[in-house]
Amino acid sequence: MNSIRVPVVEKILSANDQLAHQNRSFLKSKGVFSINIMASPGAGKTSFILQTIQGLKNRMNVGVIEGDTAAVTIDADKISEVGIPAVQINTGGDCHLDAVMVAGGMQQLPLENLDLMIIENVGNLVCPAAFDLGTDINILIASVPEGDDKPYKYPNIYRGIQCLVLNKTDLLPYVDFNLEYFKQGIRILNPGVDILPLSSKTGEGMDAWLAWLCKRINEKKHAQK
Repeated sequence: MNSIRVPVVEKILSANDQLAHQNRSFLKSKGVFSINIMASPGAGKTSFILQTIQGLKNRMNVGVIEGDTAAVTIDADKISEVGIPAVQINTGGDCHLDAVMVAGGMQQLPLENLDLMIIENVGNLVCPAAFDLGTDINILIASVPEGDDKPYKYPNIYRGIQCLVLNKTDLLPYVDFNLEYFKQGIRILNPGVDILPLSSKTGEGMDAWLAWLCKRINEKKHAQK
């Protein structure tokens, strides 16, 4: 009798998706909106998160889950220093967070007191695209110094996002970066995605991002009533 083999990867992703659904339901029951932030190393994820926290400090309570491949707490410490609850997850060398890791991290956050949970995924443009974490939205941060060809080289991660943040726009005058070519690559992969250019360093464009985020949070609240 021939046996039917289910690929191991398929099993892993199926189990992950089931737990991601549980994560999403649990966060919904707590009234917490959640974001999965992905990017390559050096794109400015932590600086962007810190600017977001600063912009929302008088509007909502935020908690952060930090993912890293090594047992370091550098990014989580930066978040904690500004008075925000932060949990560091060491992936043990894995190139992404998964729903199991996020479920464990959520247990260490005071979700009953939070309005927004931000997840800083591992710096990688490949692995995180395959793993649903149970968040409301997925965001990718690109940065000007990375170059304008990334949508063409790493297409999968651009397909499953609701917002593309182009960071470090203050460097546009000094870097060979074709903004229209970059946007064209994204639109081919994800026609409806919102593209928000900004600079976490200067703050330019952050108001537009905060307005975009608050609109999504309010839409969810109204939908649940």
